[in-house]
Amino acid sequence: MNDQVAWYVLRTQLKREKLAAANLRRLDGVEVFLPRLKYQKTTRRGRVWWTEPLFPGYLLARFSLVEMGRAVTYAGGVSKIIGFGGKVPEVPADFVKSLQEEVAKVDSGDEEIVVDWKIAVGEEVELAEGPFKGMSGEVVEVRPGGERVGLLLEFLGEQQTVEVSLYSLILAGPEIPAGWQGGDSG
Repeated sequence: MNDQVAWYVLRTQLKREKLAAANLRRLDGVEVFLPRLKYQKTTRRGRVWWTEPLFPGYLLARFSLVEMGRAVTYAGGVSKIIGFGGKVPEVPADFVKSLQEEVAKVDSGDEEIVVDWKIAVGEEVELAEGPFKGMSGEVVEVRPGGERVGLLLEFLGEQQTVEVSLYSLILAGPEIPAGWQGGDSG
């Protein structure tokens, strides 16, 4: 086992990331990083701010596995220290540092990344839901309030303008190269 201080991935109990982070911060010799996303969501009550972890069910903690491993594992809200094949992998410190720096660029003061959905006239988008799912179009109008947009779509052989929710759109990105495989295959 490693007695050096290093970053590790911790699995938290369901929806208990913030509680686990608070309990771990009370332990001497433990540094915690729990980046979160903050964004507006439309509900029956109107637009509300929603905050959730960037990595749901996980957080990063820096500590000595030998000295603090047991205390970390038994902290409230923590489920386990992630390991594979009887070994506990360290998260590279430079990765955590770069992630912390990226969060700091847009930080609202509490390890939160504030996501403000902005879209401009002329952008190419794809619909992710609804009857036009999978269709691509051009934004021709952003309605007051910014939650609805007018799209120009090719439909039934002619161009039609439709109004859709901003949150049902995917910004068009570069094509994925043929044969490319990303992420986990299992």
